[in-house]
Amino acid sequence: MSVSERPEGLHPDTLAVGFGYDPASAYGSVKPPIVLSSTFAYPSAAAAKDVHRAYFDGPAPERDAPFIYARLDHPNLQLLQKRLAVLDGAEDAAAFASGMAAISATFLAHLKPGETLLHTQPLYGGTHGLAYGPLAGLGITAVPIVDGLDEASVLAAAETALAQGPVGMIHVESPANPTAGIADIAMIARVAGIIAERQGRRPVISVDNTFLGSLLQRPLEHGADLVITSLTKYAAGHSDLLGGCLTGSLERVGPVRMLRTLLGTHMDPFTSWLLLRSLETFPLRNARANANAGAIAAFLRDHPKVESVTYLGFLEEGTPARAVYDRQCGGAGSTFSFRIRGGEREAFAMLDALKVFRMAVSLGGTESLICHSATTTHYLVPPEIRRTVGVDDGTLRISVGIEHPDDLVADLSRALDAIP
Repeated sequence: MSVSERPEGLHPDTLAVGFGYDPASAYGSVKPPIVLSSTFAYPSAAAAKDVHRAYFDGPAPERDAPFIYARLDHPNLQLLQKRLAVLDGAEDAAAFASGMAAISATFLAHLKPGETLLHTQPLYGGTHGLAYGPLAGLGITAVPIVDGLDEASVLAAAETALAQGPVGMIHVESPANPTAGIADIAMIARVAGIIAERQGRRPVISVDNTFLGSLLQRPLEHGADLVITSLTKYAAGHSDLLGGCLTGSLERVGPVRMLRTLLGTHMDPFTSWLLLRSLETFPLRNARANANAGAIAAFLRDHPKVESVTYLGFLEEGTPARAVYDRQCGGAGSTFSFRIRGGEREAFAMLDALKVFRMAVSLGGTESLICHSATTTHYLVPPEIRRTVGVDDGTLRISVGIEHPDDLVADLSRALDAIP
């Protein structure tokens, strides 16, 4: 099947296991082989010319051409991209060597000097650093949206951005890292239409979907143009590889993949194969981690040393956030933050007392992880911005894994007791 075909009646669990692969293409092997070749032979000189013409000038440039060189495309990458696209409900996909590689290429492909980047907040630390560092050096101005659930707030940010230059992109991180705050993608898409009337073209809307992934949120169905996901997290799920993905239409993904060729940030064959393997258990791991997260969040919410918990399942009925969550999300996920009573000293005391949870950055692995966001993932974000968006010295980000929930609760209980 081609990447644009939509198999009817198949669930994501089934698509994650076998979509896009025909055993007849690989000697009848039930699983796709790893094609460890850096380059591919041409049958003739004329064929070589035709292949390059198809790659650079074809109707779907750089996607449907025969293989040339692994930096351009290779069999494992092609199969992975087909599977990632179908899981996101997208027409096309491009896989990268990391999540930040996907974000960087997307921004560079769809933003030009003199334009503005409108974005929700908080942003992942790496994204914030890119937007306010290298992109600013290229003459691209980043403008934050105070409240991604409030149309007036988005419109106000749009006015600020338009005063400084055309809005080239709107980047939405929902749920946000590390607070799990959500933004209304459909409403932001409506505002993009208003911006289009003002400037003559619609800004590209990208959504970082890392916290929930394709099984719990499909941003393209709510008006996004592009979906960016760190495959390092839930899709890979074993904390043993790096990867990123961009999905969307041929029109929007194509320029990014061409830039990927020039930057050399593609995903290699072995990592692509590992991700194909990991996708097969993605739905199972996701279900177990989500169930565990609900139990952990309930424990933390009721603990006297915990001030607040950002678990999406606790959003209050009747609030704008809850309305968007019910409409936009298929579940609460298993990564969220909680704030202990106190600051850095109390947070460090708790972290150092943990035995089952592993103190590390990243999320979405089989193991449960925890970190102090202000001094790790968001270290480069200025303190005044961290405080504004709800990341203070008492904030801890937690990624719940697939261990037994009783053991995780007991570990957190002992660690909280260690706080002086």
